[in-house]
Amino acid sequence: MKRLIQILLITLLIAANAFAQDFSASVDKTVVQQGERFQVSFTFSGGDVSSVRDFRPPSFQGFAILSGPNQSSSVQIINGQLSASLTYSYILKALRPGRYTIGKASLFFRGKRYETNPLKINVVKYKTSQKSNGRKSQSEQIRENVFIRAVPNKRNVYKDEQIILTYKLYTRLSISSPQISKLPSYKGFWTKDLDMPNSINFHYEMYKGKRYRVAEIKKVALFPRETGKLKIEPFELTVPVIVQRRRSHGDIFDDFFNDPFFTQRETVEENIASNAVTINVKPLPQPVPDDFSGAVGSFEFNVSVDKLSAKVNEPITLKMVLKGTGNIELAQLPEPKIPEGFEVYDPKITDNVRTKGFISGTKSAEYLIVPRISGKRKIDKISFVYFDLNKKDYVRKTFGPFYLDIARGKEAYAGQTPTGGFSKEDIQLLSKDIRYIKTNNFNLHKKRKEELTPNWFYGIIFGSLFVFLIAIAVEERKQKLSSNAELVKLRKTEKEARKRLKEAKKSLDEKNLTEFYDKLSFGLTTFLETKLKIPKSEFTLDKAISELKKYGVEDSLISQIKETYEKSEFARFAPSSLDETSAKELYENTVKLIMKLNGLISKRKSK
Repeated sequence: MKRLIQILLITLLIAANAFAQDFSASVDKTVVQQGERFQVSFTFSGGDVSSVRDFRPPSFQGFAILSGPNQSSSVQIINGQLSASLTYSYILKALRPGRYTIGKASLFFRGKRYETNPLKINVVKYKTSQKSNGRKSQSEQIRENVFIRAVPNKRNVYKDEQIILTYKLYTRLSISSPQISKLPSYKGFWTKDLDMPNSINFHYEMYKGKRYRVAEIKKVALFPRETGKLKIEPFELTVPVIVQRRRSHGDIFDDFFNDPFFTQRETVEENIASNAVTINVKPLPQPVPDDFSGAVGSFEFNVSVDKLSAKVNEPITLKMVLKGTGNIELAQLPEPKIPEGFEVYDPKITDNVRTKGFISGTKSAEYLIVPRISGKRKIDKISFVYFDLNKKDYVRKTFGPFYLDIARGKEAYAGQTPTGGFSKEDIQLLSKDIRYIKTNNFNLHKKRKEELTPNWFYGIIFGSLFVFLIAIAVEERKQKLSSNAELVKLRKTEKEARKRLKEAKKSLDEKNLTEFYDKLSFGLTTFLETKLKIPKSEFTLDKAISELKKYGVEDSLISQIKETYEKSEFARFAPSSLDETSAKELYENTVKLIMKLNGLISKRKSK
């Protein structure tokens, strides 16, 4: 019995040793030079590594991912003991000097989540060694000849003033299609992408005494929503650069001088970043008018009424039109004060925004008003106030008042007085209905109950009551929606999101992939603005992700949102790389993603 217990204990110790789990991170070097490549590995060791799930890498902020995750596994049996491991490895490139921390990676194994320890990396500036004979590194030479410039059209602006930021790619080398490695951040701005050609068009330009081939790869309109100094983070691309492979030591750009030793070509991927841009934003002049619309730019405003004379129940159209250049999508049109005696319907809002070169266009609101009472009526004057950038002052445009003459209509109740009295026609009709009762030559007999109150009479009574209750419910709901502006806006925005997704599907069917990515991204943006209650003027992807995390949205779903935005951005300057099959797959995944997010967010809000 004692021997059996010893054997059992030894077996348990071997099993415990064999199936002990460990998840660790390692790096092949902790001090690297700028532009140098190195490898980071995350290794899980334990028993059955096939049960590993949901590996989540760190962000690798400050580094370019050249390769990975590359997965490998190994199983060994040494002296009867099982040893298994699973490794996820990445090849990274150091971008800028500094001390960096590679955060924790995590994975899920048999009901428990494991995390690695963070790694410290010191990136030092490249130093020319004596062996290099004073020559620059390959990475340094590439960056001198391939780079991005972020060029704003102005750096000192008012709050909400339009800024055009252009990203220009400069090159003196042969390059192929670039890939986005990091989208720029526009914290403190409301943004809108401007139209770009379907293909990259290069032209020659002199910069700092050198001649480059230059192409505009992205244009965006920025509207600062905050004052002070606002910083725009760099836009990063991974650019495949085609260089000559040397037979002997020398400068890799000797091919410019017809060096005969160059016989082969190779492609080197280089991560390049634009310059950071700082914008100085001034507040609008004080005092700000109480009825300021929020519009900043150069605008024209007009109000019109299609008729000043009408009959009762004859519709009248009041229309307001705003036209010009500036933050027209953020501008709020005034609400007209309609006098009593009119039924007013929800306005039809129409936006026609142009995104070619800069943001301009028209915004209109069309009100349908129906007079229900005859007489003279007055619509008070309507004013629109905007800040004119040319005058550096507020400008007020005023129209009205409008005097309406409402005549009686042909309907029966149209002839009634406002107090509810009867008209002459009503009295004449009533006199015809009065007759004396004839008292002779007739027999009276008792009617059965069914004859006095037939079944159809009860049907009319209960049917009328049912219709009346429905009418009350509809009216209450209408009043509730009208009194809750936020809810009305929410319903309209959800409708707009569905509309954009349908338009994206139509563009996909028509094989217009560039337009497809634009509308798909817009539909997703509108959905997030609605569900997360983020004002359109304050929406950024980072803010949306922050709100989604509050609702407990998984990182995998957030990654899908990022992927959709990145593909949409890339489609603007590399449409030739788009694939119809992948576009269809992205659309289906986006629709599923929206449905999943909608259910998750609605469920959390109801708690």
